[in-house]
Amino acid sequence: PENCTHDCSTCGESCSERQEPQSLLKEHHPEAHIGKVFGIVSGKGGVGKSMVTSQLAVTMRRRGHQVGILDADVTGPSIPKAFGIHGQATGSEAGLYPMVSKTGIQVMSTNLLLPNETDPVIWRGPVISGVVQQFWTDVLWNCDYLFVDMPPGTGDVSLSVFQSIPLDGIVIVASPQELVSMVVEKAVKMAEMMEVPIVGLVENMSYVTCPDCGKQIHLFGQGKTAEAAERHHLPVLAEMPIDPALAALTDAGDIESFQGSWLEAPTSWRGNNAQRRAVSFHGAAFAAFCPSYANPPEEAPSFCGQKQLQNPAGFEIIEKDQIWHKTMQNTDRSRGNHPCRN
Repeated sequence: PENCTHDCSTCGESCSERQEPQSLLKEHHPEAHIGKVFGIVSGKGGVGKSMVTSQLAVTMRRRGHQVGILDADVTGPSIPKAFGIHGQATGSEAGLYPMVSKTGIQVMSTNLLLPNETDPVIWRGPVISGVVQQFWTDVLWNCDYLFVDMPPGTGDVSLSVFQSIPLDGIVIVASPQELVSMVVEKAVKMAEMMEVPIVGLVENMSYVTCPDCGKQIHLFGQGKTAEAAERHHLPVLAEMPIDPALAALTDAGDIESFQGSWLEAPTSWRGNNAQRRAVSFHGAAFAAFCPSYANPPEEAPSFCGQKQLQNPAGFEIIEKDQIWHKTMQNTDRSRGNHPCRN
């Protein structure tokens, strides 16, 4: 038509030149099994995304789930070190095999592809993004939950992950400095632009516990993350302290031996927070329990197979299709024949 700008997203005309936007989502390896996928992100580096990713994976593994970690922080991979995984990953004509930790957590990282794990990754952005996509499309994952340890910020790799991997949600990690408001806002805005649900915030390095009296000392102040979360209507999932014992185990590659329980709550049903309803179409909290993978707690409503359990106080029941649309914002992020996606 006359005065066409060739920007079909701003036009309602139905003409022969009209082009609908194409999805950039990639299919995972046809022989892989992947349940739910969560990205661990932040707007800046140094806040402990890898630590939170590792602890989430360990927590879900202890619950009996098959768990994987896709280390998308290509230039600063620390996941293999935390789990004591060394050597090189192997593959066959079928695809790449993830390395497996001593408790059975699957890991794929650039450090597992290099001849020497201390070699620097001096690659340009498009190459790095391509490698991260291959970790999704070429690796033979077999997991109920896949956690993606994202690089800091909102650059090429983060954009590639958001566009190519069908994320069920993201967890934003922050530390309690004054900068937290801007950092959180960057991550929130990127998630909103990419139409990916936000599960909530984890505050890392929240406090240190005095070894003598047990008092919690807030080294960087208190309440800043909660204020940022409230401003964006997000739940604070956990407040993780600075713990020398955890740091020592991580350095020793033995993070799976740590017994901290800070992330038990966000991976369990916690009831009547409407914000959790908005990011979980099963009515559970972060874990978004699916009967195909685990038995949901009795107090959590479930929409799998049209089965609905007891409704906890304060939780608004929404029909399956409605809560699916609210959760996924009407975008098609299905992955094969998962029973909850049909």
